[in-house]
Amino acid sequence: MTQIVPGESEGIDSALRRFKRAVSKAGIFPDMRKHRHFETPIEKRKRKALAKHKQGKRRFNQ
Repeated sequence: MTQIVPGESEGIDSALRRFKRAVSKAGIFPDMRKHRHFETPIEKRKRKALAKHKQGKRRFNQ
């Protein structure tokens, strides 16, 4: 679980910004989307193939 402790003089806006950044780094949003509804085996295969394709493109460009 992601949590932050706001400082005494820290505003709510900056604390919320830090929390959003921590949630993003932890990878909670993609996991939440993945568990939102049932995914058929075909959809799962397509998603994994797309991720593999993107990963290959990243390696090729570096």
